[in-house]
Amino acid sequence: MAKLVNLFVHVLLTCCVLVVSGSSGNLPILSFDEGYSHLFGENNLMIHRDGKSVHISLDERTGAGFVSQDLYLHGFFSASIKLPADYTAGVVVAFYMSNGDIYEKNHDELDFEFLGNIRGKDWRIQTNIYGNGSTTVGREERYGLWFDPSEDFHQYSILWTENQIIFYVDNVPIREIKRTKAMGGDFPTKPMSLYSTIWDGSDWATNGGKYRVNYKYAPYVAEFSELVLHGCTVDPIEQSSTKCDNAQSSKSIPTGITSEQRTKMEGFRKKHMQYSYCYDKIRYKAPPSECAIDPREAERLQGFDPVTFGGSRRRHGKRHHRSRSSRAEATSI
Repeated sequence: MAKLVNLFVHVLLTCCVLVVSGSSGNLPILSFDEGYSHLFGENNLMIHRDGKSVHISLDERTGAGFVSQDLYLHGFFSASIKLPADYTAGVVVAFYMSNGDIYEKNHDELDFEFLGNIRGKDWRIQTNIYGNGSTTVGREERYGLWFDPSEDFHQYSILWTENQIIFYVDNVPIREIKRTKAMGGDFPTKPMSLYSTIWDGSDWATNGGKYRVNYKYAPYVAEFSELVLHGCTVDPIEQSSTKCDNAQSSKSIPTGITSEQRTKMEGFRKKHMQYSYCYDKIRYKAPPSECAIDPREAERLQGFDPVTFGGSRRRHGKRHHRSRSSRAEATSI
């Protein structure tokens, strides 16, 4: 344990400094083989455009997914994603960070989940965080979007630092979580991998399971490009060495939210947020400590349908983390 604590201190002192607000800008775009491994799905993962674009699909047999080859402790993680079109009820596309395969009983997680819908209804986005296995305190929020995410690629990003987490859509911050003393271990603090998956969430994803995946419209294909992994890697075997990306690219990484961005975030949340755990009196008799209650917001959110949350079937099987050295040996064979 002392070794792991020393590792975290080392990361905090040496990790690249995150400066100025912005986008993924000039950050290096990784090819699939440079940063990721196939997670599950047999032939339902296809690599395109010289390895710079990945398609994952859901059909009657299986979904699919891929995962970063490294663990990261803090950083900026991003992908441009185009979601399936037409009837997509029950379909869940996830872009998220987790360490559930290492810390099974006290895992951390940061989620973007895209929830499909019936024809004529829009996709919705759900964000969530877990820290130290705090799954009994879900911190979900759901939103609509100001565009159709199935018509073109849009950028979805996660900034994770020691004291804050920010979710972005097309470089617009849509949610900010600041670490507070009252949250305790509920704030993610352990190294995580980045995952992208597509799976069948029929039991909960669309109107609480009222509308299910209809495989007549399969395959459902989610397209990923402009894959960015920019942060401090942690060797999963030694648990003692770290490597942080070169700070020369840090000008493209946001560190927080500017006043202009905050105005945009507040406008987005006022117009597009459809659910927040802070106002869920069925789940919580008293809001979690970090919630700031706005009576007008609470009244507005009452107009949306009740929300049902699903399980973790997007995680198919275990995987073995590999260090950078072992990965280099594998690619040279």
